[in-house]
Amino acid sequence: MMIASRMSLSSGKKMETVKLRLKLSLNFIYQTRLKLDLSVMEHYERHCPPPERRFNCLIPPPSGYKIPIKWPKSRDEVLKANIPHTHLANEKSDQNWMVVEGKRIHFPGGGTHFHYGADKYIASIGHMLNFSGDNLNGEGRVRTVLDVGCRVASFGAYLLSSDIITMSLAPNDVHQNQIQFALERGIPAYLGVLGTKRLPYPSRSFELAHCSRCRIDWLQRDGILLLELDRLLRPGGYFAYSSPEAYAQDEEDLRIWREMSSLAERMCWRIAEKRNQTVIWQKPLTNECYLKRKPETQPPFCRPDNDPDAVWGVPMGACITLNSDDDHMNKGSGLAPWPERLTSPPPRLAHFGYSAHMFKKDTELWRKRVDDYWNMLSPRIESDTLRNIMDMKADIGSFAAALKDKDVWVMNVVPEDGPQTLKLIYDRGLIGTAHNWCEAFSTYPITYDLLHAWTVLSDTERKKGCGPIDLMLEMDRILRPNGFVIFRDEQRIVDSVKNYLTALRWDVVASSNPGQDGDNAVFVVQKKMWIFNGSFPETG
Repeated sequence: MMIASRMSLSSGKKMETVKLRLKLSLNFIYQTRLKLDLSVMEHYERHCPPPERRFNCLIPPPSGYKIPIKWPKSRDEVLKANIPHTHLANEKSDQNWMVVEGKRIHFPGGGTHFHYGADKYIASIGHMLNFSGDNLNGEGRVRTVLDVGCRVASFGAYLLSSDIITMSLAPNDVHQNQIQFALERGIPAYLGVLGTKRLPYPSRSFELAHCSRCRIDWLQRDGILLLELDRLLRPGGYFAYSSPEAYAQDEEDLRIWREMSSLAERMCWRIAEKRNQTVIWQKPLTNECYLKRKPETQPPFCRPDNDPDAVWGVPMGACITLNSDDDHMNKGSGLAPWPERLTSPPPRLAHFGYSAHMFKKDTELWRKRVDDYWNMLSPRIESDTLRNIMDMKADIGSFAAALKDKDVWVMNVVPEDGPQTLKLIYDRGLIGTAHNWCEAFSTYPITYDLLHAWTVLSDTERKKGCGPIDLMLEMDRILRPNGFVIFRDEQRIVDSVKNYLTALRWDVVASSNPGQDGDNAVFVVQKKMWIFNGSFPETG
């Protein structure tokens, strides 16, 4: 079926169709929730409808939508028309999350725990860790951070100036559009929750995890959520926890603090510092403490056949992931400080049969390819046109590495059914996620400026349950108006994309034929700015 016919309805059937879709959506949510355990946040996890319930249509921008404010100004303000949801500003106005002023929403940098600014709060954590100049990057040793329950991601926003990149994580809960605000601001963010499934990131990915009033019960189910953070932290990594349990003196908070301290001690975490309303735990560098535990100590160690890097749809486990033999012997992950680690062959490279020479060759290849891309885009972009970029098949992250000197950030996506190279991406000081491109990506509509699709369409062609048309519709959903897609694929795939340009409202920007070395064709398109006028065209 053509895309045009899927997105077309007669105006006389408009109300009937809207009512039917609403009814189907409510029925699906109701039926799904009957099977979900709300007490463990399962209803906030990913739940995709079957193919027959997917709505294959284009999603228009909200009424009054305008091209977003450019970075870095967007860190502090966005256009209200682009995200017309002001209830969060009303609810959290006393905590300086965000303030509505006329046609704009301003972000003073506050949070539930840091009313007076994330910058001061971040410096206080750096001071607690005795880092030089109170800079939390620790002279390049802290580069990747996970912020759980991030609200509008001001913590991650203010870390960027210290060369720290944060995966800001939050669900679509009572605060609803918090991740949408983060992405509109140009801050890395992802829809997700600590529930029953592992987060889609490999083991040993983050130097620091952070929770500030994140409303997470860390003691539930034998400490399974804290053990998930332990899986994600690198050897010697930190968990900064700011919450009433860390300082309050009432009976319930004291009970939680005692039990949480006991759990952390049995996990071999030590308190690096505790001051005022914040405690910072540190994960051990080696397995020495683990090996000294009594055999019956809980939580147990994970089974040897439990792959800590298998993440897509994998249930969490209430067990401790031991450091690898290499990390144990080397007393740490052996990563170079940032920015050297971006171009230094990571220690886990050998897991995939790559040599240092192959790594450097791949890095140089993508540097040249990115230069070519920017030459193709140059007639239509300025230095601040692009901010949020997604590499839909990131391999070992060399596309993102080539963008280091541009004022952008990249969400590196690794297909869940391919090599688990995402750990190499994190080892390079970049961020990303695993994903199945037969499903919707965990983001709001209209959130990315550029998508890089290297053989993603041809890969999808070989899958069951979805196809290239489904993927192009999902790409359009993610893409901002005036945003770009760079296809790098077989010539026949590029030719097939051209059949849908009119229906998708995409313009051709540039193209190049496959090279004599067998390289793929390149095809660059731009999404048109279009506004839904309230009526549907007749079906063809």
